[in-house]
Amino acid sequence: MEQIKYDPASRRAEEFINHQEIEEALAYGWENRRNRRLVEGILEKAKLRKGLSHREALVLLDCELEDCNRQLEALAQQLKKDFYGNRIVMFAPLYLSNYCVNGCVYCPYHQKNKHIARKKLTQEEVRREVIALQDMGHKRLALEAGEDPVNNPIEYILECIGTIYGIQHKNGAIRRVNVNIAATTVENYRKLKDAGIGTYILFQETYHKESYVKLHPTGPKHDYVYHTEAMDRAMEGGIDDVGLGVLFGLERYRYEFAGLLMHAEHLEAAFGVGPHTISVPRIKRADDIDPSVFDNGIDDDIFAKLIACIRIAVPYTGMIISTRENQACRERVLKLGISQISGGSCTSVGGYAKPEPEDECSEQFDVSDKRTLDQVVNWLMRLGYIPSFCTACYREGRTGDRFMSLCKTGQIVNCCHPNALMTLKEYLMDYGSEDTRRLGEALIEKELAHITNEKVLRLAKGHLEGIEGGKRDFRF
Repeated sequence: MEQIKYDPASRRAEEFINHQEIEEALAYGWENRRNRRLVEGILEKAKLRKGLSHREALVLLDCELEDCNRQLEALAQQLKKDFYGNRIVMFAPLYLSNYCVNGCVYCPYHQKNKHIARKKLTQEEVRREVIALQDMGHKRLALEAGEDPVNNPIEYILECIGTIYGIQHKNGAIRRVNVNIAATTVENYRKLKDAGIGTYILFQETYHKESYVKLHPTGPKHDYVYHTEAMDRAMEGGIDDVGLGVLFGLERYRYEFAGLLMHAEHLEAAFGVGPHTISVPRIKRADDIDPSVFDNGIDDDIFAKLIACIRIAVPYTGMIISTRENQACRERVLKLGISQISGGSCTSVGGYAKPEPEDECSEQFDVSDKRTLDQVVNWLMRLGYIPSFCTACYREGRTGDRFMSLCKTGQIVNCCHPNALMTLKEYLMDYGSEDTRRLGEALIEKELAHITNEKVLRLAKGHLEGIEGGKRDFRF
């Protein structure tokens, strides 16, 4: 049998996510887990803020030297501050439909599940859901839908996007729509780009081909190659902000970690721009899904180290954690690398405008953090973070390589910091509870002192006064 070569610039899935290279890299990481000279050298390289290769990152992930692990955690915290400051971007998922033709064994939307309530939002229902989300204060949504060419064709997704962007309710507006739908064609990605989406997100679930095929026994998602090459087609279709992710627990976490970083390296090698975001969900209980049947689950300590190592390996990439995780877990990993979180989330089809009846459950997974958006915003500020509702980069065309070049040089902070404060001010004025508003006003005053550019500071103060006076949507 001909050996498949490893080539990060290749457009073939099995060459840029190469099984033999991953196994060799895993062996390298494990063999060097106590190699002090190598570990310290990798940590020194990481301090240059240019990232690490998947092999180098695996050495850090496997490292068993306690003092080096403390350095690793401190470095992850510093890099998070260097690239993203103390800003945390807020978003919410919006499930459009749970009709699905796939047979994914870890997801309750799989076609054989006959007792879950199947739903698809009408455009009027989309409108009601969006208004409810706007009334919470959300400005950024992540659209979710099962794969079903009859019930959820691309035309339906596009119509929903148009509906969402067209809704102006009081001071509410959804300013960025990210999309998490099944792998599709270059033509359809062009349509999504033309519709004005922000990031296209697609979880690989697992990079292990043999496991992938078993976990997706039926349906179009069964095709490992087509799924794995989706981001290449998205880039070809003009979408330059893409989001990667795996579902930790399906396969060995070290294998998935290597696959994620190799995918990021591939996008850099093939297109000159890495992933805009990386998501780190863990498998959770859902309708007919028991996570205990999957034997690759990871505890909170390993989960935290994974996040720290991803932050060090790809310091410029945003990292997302959802309400799958509870408050304590989210609090722990925020400082290690997470830059985006959801709040006040609902994982059913509908449920924001009106609670879903118990006998019509359509949740994709159990939500662990059930707090309202205001409670999450309040909590973040008490921890010293700035909850940001900013969408300025997307709307100003700072996407893809433009965003990455600014991020890698640290210049993005000159836009993001004041933009975060202004969008927080909007939230406080329009949606914040009395206690949240009190906390937020004090935080904004404190954070203004960190803006060293006099022109930016002057403009920011003027915009904040404008918001106080009723104006909205200022941005740098």
